[in-house]
Amino acid sequence: MILAITNAEAKYVAAAYGAVFLVVLLYVVIIALKLERLERELGELTERAAARPVSESEHRQEVPVG
Repeated sequence: MILAITNAEAKYVAAAYGAVFLVVLLYVVIIALKLERLERELGELTERAAARPVSESEHRQEVPVG
């Protein structure tokens, strides 16, 4: 049995592959934007933690655990 692929069928297959490609590309772009935002927020939090006064840790008292 030999399968004959018509021009119309080839167009549908190409369209399906194109649609899947666009969905995957959109997903990658969304993840890249989220990663960029998270890295920016992490940098801001790191700067805030570094600028935090040291005096807060001086007021803490060691407590034995257990």
